[in-house]
Amino acid sequence: MSDGAPAEPSSGTPASPDGGVTPAGPPPAGPPAREPRPGDGWVACACGRRHWGRAGAAGLLLARRPEPGGPVTHVVLQHRVGWSDQGGTWGIPGGAREPDETPVAAALREAREEAGIDPAAVRVLGTSLLDHGTWSYTTVLAEEAVPVVPTVTDVESLEMAWVPVDEVTDRPLLAAFAEAWPALRRRLDAGA
Repeated sequence: MSDGAPAEPSSGTPASPDGGVTPAGPPPAGPPAREPRPGDGWVACACGRRHWGRAGAAGLLLARRPEPGGPVTHVVLQHRVGWSDQGGTWGIPGGAREPDETPVAAALREAREEAGIDPAAVRVLGTSLLDHGTWSYTTVLAEEAVPVVPTVTDVESLEMAWVPVDEVTDRPLLAAFAEAWPALRRRLDAGA
């Protein structure tokens, strides 16, 4: 999972007055500035951690299934830049949801922004929700409707790649994605 977040603020960051949401700010050695969006910001979660996305976050787990009804052979993964939260790890393209966005719309938008994936090129199979009460992450499971060539299209990625499913865990994974991957793979194998 990628949440598109800048590096997490240090634990010494004071709590914000608006219910635990910390306004977005540039990371110390981060990307070129962009106009902040309403969904940008850290949320102090009930789980005790901070997560990126005032309205939650979503990402696209895009699968390749060469034979209709056959096994999934590859998934698209994003190699995260060093300045991002858990930089240097691999996850899926994703990021903060906007307040008026559905999780599917957010995941498709983020995949277009980060990997150049045209929403019309994917077939959504289902979703997987990680709900912490005060914050949630939705993984949108999908497969290619037509061949997709993911490309790095923004500063948040070092690389985008089709990774063989049997090699996903050979890479250093974003912690939440590493935890979710076995169940997500089972869902993809079952057609989501």
